[in-house]
Amino acid sequence: MRAVVLSSGDEPPRVTDVRLDPPKAGEVRVRVGAAGVCHSDLHVRKLEWDVPLPLVMGHEGSGVVTEVGAGVTSLSEGDHVILSWEPACGRCRACLAGRPSQCEVCAGIVWPKGVLYDGTTRFRIGDRRAHHYIGVSSFSEETVVPESGAIRVGTNVPLDAAALMGCCVPTGVGAVLWTARMPPGSTAVVIGCGAVGLCAVQGAVLGAASRIIAVDLLSHKLDAAKTFGATDVVDASSVDAVEAVREITGGGADFVFDCIGLVSTAEQSIAMLSLGGTAVIVGLAPTGSTARFEPRALAEAEQRIVGSNYGSVRPALDFPFLVDLYRSGRLKVDELITMRRPLEEVEQAFDDMIAGRVVRTVLDPSL
Repeated sequence: MRAVVLSSGDEPPRVTDVRLDPPKAGEVRVRVGAAGVCHSDLHVRKLEWDVPLPLVMGHEGSGVVTEVGAGVTSLSEGDHVILSWEPACGRCRACLAGRPSQCEVCAGIVWPKGVLYDGTTRFRIGDRRAHHYIGVSSFSEETVVPESGAIRVGTNVPLDAAALMGCCVPTGVGAVLWTARMPPGSTAVVIGCGAVGLCAVQGAVLGAASRIIAVDLLSHKLDAAKTFGATDVVDASSVDAVEAVREITGGGADFVFDCIGLVSTAEQSIAMLSLGGTAVIVGLAPTGSTARFEPRALAEAEQRIVGSNYGSVRPALDFPFLVDLYRSGRLKVDELITMRRPLEEVEQAFDDMIAGRVVRTVLDPSL
């Protein structure tokens, strides 16, 4: 099969012929229908995060189950599925506490080692093993994932929309509803109006925020934020974003969601807070980045800094909930997709992302 493989930091990822081994016990084989290109993939492309190489890229995707391994009970051949990069084990302390986004098996084995539960991979390039990217590897025609990493969805949900519900949708919506647990009537600020940021805006709408302020450097992204529910916008290319937010809110916001992942935006999110406010760090910065804040001011104002991993999602429970919102028209997902490309155009997809020309590009392995 064909897959987008990153072999080193000195050359771009390339579509490569890869052999895929059959699923083992507790695993399923999936024909990928669509894969979203996320900013996290760009971090990987630039080796700003530690990943094992060679690597079959991609972590946001959907597809159709074509084969099931021994012991699989929740899925059958022909099922349409959303791929989850949190294939929780269901047995570790975090999973048993209802926090699968903090699964210890994923954090200790699947993510850093680029393997599945048994410590091995299903990808081969010639005689050499290739690694999985956080249990998904959706930039490929096919992949093998743990049973818990494939959540069944109805065939009446387009696969490209289903793909986005595997990452950017729960990451943004969940940051508001499940990580922050924002009370109705709160004032919310979203920094960054890419796919995750626009989903955070939608999360604030669903959470009945009294005011939703979108912050970005690009006017067309701010225009998009309005269509997704933002009540106010701040063009950070022309004004001081912190001062603008504090003026709009009359002293600071109850919740600020940093959906960019830069040191500067993390620091801005703290500076935008009201007394008792909460800064939620959603975007992921390069490994080793550090931000500064004044501990005394944080303590005196009783403010909080909260990290949000995957929107604190519980995929088996929350993906179907998000699908229901999409089907009822309360959650915009199709509108996030601004470009579709074949696997061979992954570099152009990254270029579009860097230039801010797209909200979300979807790779279609069938093109």
